[in-house]
Amino acid sequence: MLENCCYDFFELLTLNMARQGMFGDIIHGEGAYIHNLMGYNFKKPLDDRQADGAYTDMWRLKENASRNGNLYPTHGLGPICQVLNINRGDKMEYLSSMASLDFTMGKHANELAAKDSFFREFANRNYRGNINTTHIMTNLGKTILVQHDVSSTQPYSRIHLVKGTAGMAIKYPNELIALGEDWANEELMKKISDEHTPEIVKRVGEQAKEVGGHGGMDFIMDWRLIDCLRNGLPLDQNVYDGALWSSIAPLSEWSVANRSQSIDVPDFTCGSWKTNKPHGINLETGGTTQVLELKKEPA
Repeated sequence: MLENCCYDFFELLTLNMARQGMFGDIIHGEGAYIHNLMGYNFKKPLDDRQADGAYTDMWRLKENASRNGNLYPTHGLGPICQVLNINRGDKMEYLSSMASLDFTMGKHANELAAKDSFFREFANRNYRGNINTTHIMTNLGKTILVQHDVSSTQPYSRIHLVKGTAGMAIKYPNELIALGEDWANEELMKKISDEHTPEIVKRVGEQAKEVGGHGGMDFIMDWRLIDCLRNGLPLDQNVYDGALWSSIAPLSEWSVANRSQSIDVPDFTCGSWKTNKPHGINLETGGTTQVLELKKEPA
């Protein structure tokens, strides 16, 4: 229910642009969690305190050694679901998922096990494929692509691609917007940002950047949560969103295990997606929470 990537600055900008019809009818979205975690996944804890950055009880490596699917869909999927009004006017119908073979984790585990008995339980395991690609069809005929790769050498990316009938936006490796067939130049990008940055960013964006926390999106997320609770407002992401976004993990596992066959996505709203309204990002209500003190994120 607290997906911080929904509060990153470019994601909020493109969400507001989509709400204002700047991209035309939204027809497709893409998100991902592409982050090389080989060093972290295989990091041996020095003690029981896990103070050295290792994952507690090697939980993440164990997940990768026992499950084959999109194991972390929410970072990239959350912002795209908000752009497409999933659970609030549209819903996911079915998905199909495909995974490559593993070309790195099993090999590395065997190499470590040959030198250190600690890693023997991780040797000769069937590791998750390096990259998982999951395609989702919505009730209104729109498509979503979600990728997951934490074991290949590449720069970090959540992709964040929004495609409409009149334009598109993409974040990685650069933040680009096209309102037509050409990418906006620096001057136009500034104009777009000035005109379409949502009120929530105008209100607390500079404070968020000062405090930090994943570039400030953690601060915006926390401020928004507190403001909703203080004002009795529904949260931007509710339990139904959390259940849906998380369900992509086991559903993708089933699809991968069954030659990428499609599988229906449950409607956790029990039909309420037809009447639910999109959440607000321009503080038409609420927005009254004051920040009394700023403490910067430790360097």
